[in-house]
Amino acid sequence: MGDTKIGSWKSLALKCHHGLPMEFRLQFPQLALRRRLGQLSCMSRPTARLRSWPLSFLYYILPFGALKPLAKVGWRPTSRVTIYKTIPTRLLSRAWGRLNQVDLPTWLRKPIFRLYIWTFGVNMKEAAVEDLQHYRNLGEFFRRKLKPQVRPVCNSHCVISPADGKILHFGRVKNCEVEQVKGVTYSLETFLGPRTWTESLTANRNEDDPGTFQDALVTTEGNELFHCVVYLAPGDYHCFHSPTDWRVAHRRHFPGSLMSVNPGVARWIKELFCHNERVVLSGEWTHGFFSLTAVGATNVGSIRIYFDKELRTNNPRYNKGTYNDFSYVTNNNQEGVSMRKGEHLGEFNLGSTIVLLFEAPRDFTFNLQAGQKIRFGEALGTL
Repeated sequence: MGDTKIGSWKSLALKCHHGLPMEFRLQFPQLALRRRLGQLSCMSRPTARLRSWPLSFLYYILPFGALKPLAKVGWRPTSRVTIYKTIPTRLLSRAWGRLNQVDLPTWLRKPIFRLYIWTFGVNMKEAAVEDLQHYRNLGEFFRRKLKPQVRPVCNSHCVISPADGKILHFGRVKNCEVEQVKGVTYSLETFLGPRTWTESLTANRNEDDPGTFQDALVTTEGNELFHCVVYLAPGDYHCFHSPTDWRVAHRRHFPGSLMSVNPGVARWIKELFCHNERVVLSGEWTHGFFSLTAVGATNVGSIRIYFDKELRTNNPRYNKGTYNDFSYVTNNNQEGVSMRKGEHLGEFNLGSTIVLLFEAPRDFTFNLQAGQKIRFGEALGTL
């Protein structure tokens, strides 16, 4: 065995010595990290591979180390999905969140933040504060604000993008199923939960016989239900805004897993968005039902809604498989929370996903292409 290894190394050395063509390939996991980073598509292949390695280690090698003790006692998963679901992503994300809040020494801030900027292609010229030493910790850097003029809000269209990101999917909702990426769906009812929150909204046009769950959400004859999924990569602007003028009547918080929501994983795990922790904001706009859902992800345990001080996400006292409701409609406030188009709504740590579900007339059209990059304030569609 030893002679074989020595022989192979000698052969390798001879090939290198004689200048024979050799190709070394760094093999990534099947869920290639360069797909996760939308910015990498415009880079050269060697640069993309090099810049993908820090996140590759963080997302795959480090979590899978937690499974070694189970393997030693004979535990064997039945599939890759089973492996991934058993990783304690909530615990890891809480630990990551605490690490983000640790203040860095002044001398260490620039090297750390420059590494992040280089890895994810962050454009610091858009940041309200470009001085890296201003950000005391990673959390502040992730939640950096932008200069007002770099994201003008489109006033000629009724719905705008709530965040910077990539369009994963959009279109009409059909048969109570929504596509998270092309060909992979999830249940509309499982995603939003029971219709108990609709008591704060306008009554359905056929309250006596609402039909399917999808039909029950449509309040006006001739309208249909539409959806749009925006994926925020780690290098994107992490705040999200109101996509239209609407009133928020209800919040539903689903504690859940915190699996990665990058497009590769979304193709891999059916109903991924239903497994993950999420915050569903439901209400109404001028055409009827409207909802915005912030979906958590690995290392994104913190979802913050600016006007909701009671919301606590990735909290160990909440169990997966449950949900917590909160109504913004009270005796003193029958309208709920009014939001203007473009107004600050909330923020993530690192990156995640926004899912819009809304009612609109049948002639509503999206001005989008699947996979395109989009920025906050740009039009999603129009009537």
